[in-house]
Amino acid sequence: MFPLLHDPAVAGRPALAFGDGSLTYGELAGAAGTVAALLRGLPDRGAGRRVAVWATPELETAVAVVGALAAGVCVVPLNPRSGERELEHILADSAPDAVLAAPRARLPEASAGPERLDVDPWTRTALAPDTAGPLDPALVVYTSGTTGPPKGAVIPRRAVAATLDALADAWAWTGDDLLVHALPLFHVHGLVLGVLGPLRRGGALRHLGRFDTAGVGRELNAGATMFFGVPTMYHRIAEALPREPELAKGLAAARLLVSGSAALPVHDHERILAATGRRVIERYGMTETLMNTSVRADAGDRPAAAGTVGVPLPGVELRLVDDDGDPLPVPDGESVGEIQVRGPNLFTEYLNRPDATAAAFTSDGWFRTGDMAVREIDGSVRIVGRRATDLIKSGGYKIGAGEIENALLEHPAVAEAAVTGAPDEDLGERIVAWVVPADPQAPPTAGELAGHVADRLAPHKRPREVRLLDALPRNDMGKVMKRALDSCSATPLTG
Repeated sequence: MFPLLHDPAVAGRPALAFGDGSLTYGELAGAAGTVAALLRGLPDRGAGRRVAVWATPELETAVAVVGALAAGVCVVPLNPRSGERELEHILADSAPDAVLAAPRARLPEASAGPERLDVDPWTRTALAPDTAGPLDPALVVYTSGTTGPPKGAVIPRRAVAATLDALADAWAWTGDDLLVHALPLFHVHGLVLGVLGPLRRGGALRHLGRFDTAGVGRELNAGATMFFGVPTMYHRIAEALPREPELAKGLAAARLLVSGSAALPVHDHERILAATGRRVIERYGMTETLMNTSVRADAGDRPAAAGTVGVPLPGVELRLVDDDGDPLPVPDGESVGEIQVRGPNLFTEYLNRPDATAAAFTSDGWFRTGDMAVREIDGSVRIVGRRATDLIKSGGYKIGAGEIENALLEHPAVAEAAVTGAPDEDLGERIVAWVVPADPQAPPTAGELAGHVADRLAPHKRPREVRLLDALPRNDMGKVMKRALDSCSATPLTG
């Protein structure tokens, strides 16, 4: 999976840097070799070995993952912020042979079952050849569990390689690129794209540890060529640009700015473009599929419109289907359908959940993503939201929450916004806007926001109800947790 770790010609090239700790490719090969040798000594259960990794944003996490993959051992990344019940479920379900962690990490009692193995990035052992096959599992990544206990998506090595090679094609990603990010390492975005991606290309990663706009500006001005972030990070960047000239300078010099894990509001797209001259590229993926689409770096004079996630990556088939599962006709930029995909980027199963695995696929192998989208005439995809939480059926119309959220964010009195549907006897569902005001002492009126949306979109897309919040509930990746909104303390807006 990482052939350059065995190439003496690149042994002195920088590979990973976390805080004050850094490794060249040669040093990483030796550190990974130590982990691999340790894991090869574990008992083989016959069904394949798995190890959990306490995925803190540290050098030890990256070394643990690379070493395990080099040994042909499947990795289960653990979120250090998981609650006790969630952690107990993941460990019981995945049954790892051991938990790898940094020596200074304090693991909770829920992780006490498997043997703990401390990772030392500074010891060196010759790295044996990688003999694992393309269908062998590389990762078991657990979903967020919004509809029940988290499910473990088994991601084969083939899927990791296919996604990273497809992104290299779309983004012109080479060994000359230096990536900077501050993403968590227990999820696909930060771990697969953000750590394994540079190593497959022969490039380097600089991890900030914790996100801050000054750190992003500093690293981009020091030679980093790429930045990966989530919309919350880009929103903070957009807010900081007027007062941080070094940040604007660094972003303007970057070769590629990529946003993912949730939709980036159009308003933030436009503010960053106006201040830096650089467009933020969006891509679309999920735990079970890794990456499906992306805006291409070579779009040239015809860049994708803000709010679109580009075209299918090489090797990925994508279609939109209606409520009956029938494919929609040619792209028209208006018809909403569920995204289904198939290709070498897909997971193989939900661990220990054959019924859930069968339900996730059609009879001819298409994965049902649950994401709703429209296909523009040029073939690019525009996500309108999740079927379960973001598709609102009101007055006979199918309405995507995302476009209403973008419209609300264009109002100067709105700092954050989320849109959901609520049961309505007349309309079927009515549109509810959840708003964090820019100035809590002077919030907008409900009528003002409804008129603002109706002027920009269509009258039937205006919110019928507006609720005021201090903050939107978000997960570790910055995604709004819409199922938690009803339990938030909110003030109805009138007027």
